[in-house]
Amino acid sequence: MNIIVIGATGGTGRQILAQALERGWRVTAFARNPRRVRLTHPNLRIVQGDVLDAAALDRALPGHDAVVCALGHKRWFYPNRILSAGTANVVAAMQRHGVRRLICQSSLGVGDSFGRLGLLYTLLVVPVILPFYFWDKARQEAIVRASGLDWTIVRPGVLTDGSRRGRVRHGPRVGNWIWSVRVSRADVAAFLLAAVETRGHLGETLGLANN
Repeated sequence: MNIIVIGATGGTGRQILAQALERGWRVTAFARNPRRVRLTHPNLRIVQGDVLDAAALDRALPGHDAVVCALGHKRWFYPNRILSAGTANVVAAMQRHGVRRLICQSSLGVGDSFGRLGLLYTLLVVPVILPFYFWDKARQEAIVRASGLDWTIVRPGVLTDGSRRGRVRHGPRVGNWIWSVRVSRADVAAFLLAAVETRGHLGETLGLANN
């Protein structure tokens, strides 16, 4: 398997890189700042690029079997379209170069999973701190669904740096209206890679949680 990871230097992205390499896959890390990719491995290729740069994606995408998108940022406090515009560029490059499989990490609380991050996030964190981020995630998901690609959208609960348990709950009804559900980045990465390997959950949008 030969995959390219978008958002390779984030918490989940680093887990995706490490676990894909453990599986013996060839992996391309697409990163704005390659120095933040702290892994070295014979099967790891690091490509400098920004998702807002369509030409950089055109150079990086050809020849891969799948794209795993764990794109994120911390520009939470003002309107922007980094997630949606970046994903639109990824989708367009995939379409141009015949790369069909796209796994995209989103979040519980987006779209028809509204409220499933629990009261704290639904009533305080998302509307006060992360409204622009979540609005753009909704636009990002819409772009993926309209892409015509072989896509899967995964919506994790609150992300943690806990160890990989190997046990997750997944499906359209994961989450809770009262308390926050959580999932480790290690388990998210394992789920995303399993979806690549098995080609499971095509055209599905799934919540994901440990608890």
